[in-house]
Amino acid sequence: MLAIAAAAAAAIHWGSLVPLLVTGLATMGSPGPATISVTAAGGAYGVRNSLGYAAGITGGTWVVLVAVATGITVTLLAVPALRIVVIVFSAAYILRLAYHVATAPPLREADAGEHAPSFVGGAVLAVVNPKAWVAIAATFASTRLADAPAADALVKVTILGGLLIVIMGGWLVTGASIAPLLRDPRRSRRFNLALAIALVVATALAVIH
Repeated sequence: MLAIAAAAAAAIHWGSLVPLLVTGLATMGSPGPATISVTAAGGAYGVRNSLGYAAGITGGTWVVLVAVATGITVTLLAVPALRIVVIVFSAAYILRLAYHVATAPPLREADAGEHAPSFVGGAVLAVVNPKAWVAIAATFASTRLADAPAADALVKVTILGGLLIVIMGGWLVTGASIAPLLRDPRRSRRFNLALAIALVVATALAVIH
């Protein structure tokens, strides 16, 4: 067993790991519908009340990650009608989320978790997020970690899956760290409105590209 593990490790091109991580941070960690919504949730509802939503975003993005690794993405892109349906559903869902972010009340300890977004909501957003499909596909194609396709895909899914936890956790904490500055209702409303606009713009750019 140890010999097999050692052989598998030796077959990995570890020199390509850093470029993969850098590309992953740049593409998956940059502002987009998922990362902005996690930041907004952290700022509006706090870390504890938004953990479920952030976990949903992460889990849903893992689904996209596996889909890209197994070639499902190629199949989806080969069906134009299906792509249109996904984009329309994505736009409608994200507009609804942007509305809730824009109208979220200032964070208060007593009711911060009352209307916090759910795990299911995060998972749905992640799966229909156009940026996730494009970013992960680009990251997968950026470098090769193993000569065997199956090993290459498995290693990339494992590494990028862990990176996603770091990325989403970072954005969540970032949003929550801003929360104490948003106790003032007017300041909070401006911040939430700005994030809602950024969410819509990021989605539009992802769809266009």
